[in-house]
Amino acid sequence: MRNSFRVTDPRTLKAVAHPLRLRLLDLLRSDGPATASELARKVAESSGLTSYHLRELAKYGFIEEDPDQRDARERRWRAVHRYLSWDNAEMAATEEGREAVAAIRQRQIELLVRSNGEFEAQAATWSPEWIEAAGISDDVVRLTPASLTELYQRWEDVLRELAARDAGAPAAEQVVIHYSAFPRRPAPEGPAEEAEEESE
Repeated sequence: MRNSFRVTDPRTLKAVAHPLRLRLLDLLRSDGPATASELARKVAESSGLTSYHLRELAKYGFIEEDPDQRDARERRWRAVHRYLSWDNAEMAATEEGREAVAAIRQRQIELLVRSNGEFEAQAATWSPEWIEAAGISDDVVRLTPASLTELYQRWEDVLRELAARDAGAPAAEQVVIHYSAFPRRPAPEGPAEEAEEESE
């Protein structure tokens, strides 16, 4: 599996932003090659529907047929790349690009919510060490765009280093990792008279 797929066409990004397509792509990345029927059972959909979306993912270069076919009667698919990347500024230059990025970010938030829900539902089955290590945190700091870009790069470097170190460790498990950062402006204050009325 190649490391990254650099998307430059908004239509390609929009094509993968479909909720079921992203779910199928995620399963092929995390669980390995599978057929439409195998994936259909995992996502509780019909094999006809999963087959259609798998063909669409293949058309745009996200997946390909697995050369190691176990059964000639049914195609097995595999992910081509480990993750997607794109140029935010380039995508923001057109309405289609902005819509595509907004759609895929929404899918990423939905994946975060689903991952958290699955963990909470299975919390009793995890060891105290995993319960302690897992979680979500947030912070608000002042950074320049250059510093935020550097933060992302350092994060990627450390993540790859730790993943390589733990590749053969018996205690290692798949870990779903999300990180995001958005600039924000302080909320504007309301009219003075409204503030006075609320304080009475």
